[in-house]
Amino acid sequence: MGKCRFVLSLVAASMLAGTAFAQECREDRISLRGEFGSASFRIDVADDAQERAQGLMNVAEMDRFEGMLFVYERPQQVAFWMRNTLIPLDMIFADAQGVVRKVHSNAIPHDETPIPGAPDTKYVLEINGGLAETLGIAPGTEMRHPAIAEAAWACRGA
Repeated sequence: MGKCRFVLSLVAASMLAGTAFAQECREDRISLRGEFGSASFRIDVADDAQERAQGLMNVAEMDRFEGMLFVYERPQQVAFWMRNTLIPLDMIFADAQGVVRKVHSNAIPHDETPIPGAPDTKYVLEINGGLAETLGIAPGTEMRHPAIAEAAWACRGA
């Protein structure tokens, strides 16, 4: 009985440590939560004009839970296009608190038609086309990442 409790305690401690790790904010990951539950993506961050201009152009494929987070200095009206973009993308537009205001699904590769975001967009997350709908990411979903200083769902210790 004592050995069994010790093993269960180790398992519980391990699960708690894993939970703490999963909740940790990291520069290379973004977490989203909403009515659908939660999801996490490995990301690259584009936080200057040159990186934002390059975006995901010429990327031939991305793993299912990968993407790019575009970070702007201030909330503003933004528009994206798909010039030199080889794969369909979902564009998730969020405000200064990291709350999703608009989702554009399945942007068409190479299409140069502007895709406007929501007013006062500060963050745009691009993920594989169709995945936002599959997961249930919609307006009202909250993002968590170290770059989101005024986050509705803040990083621990932030």
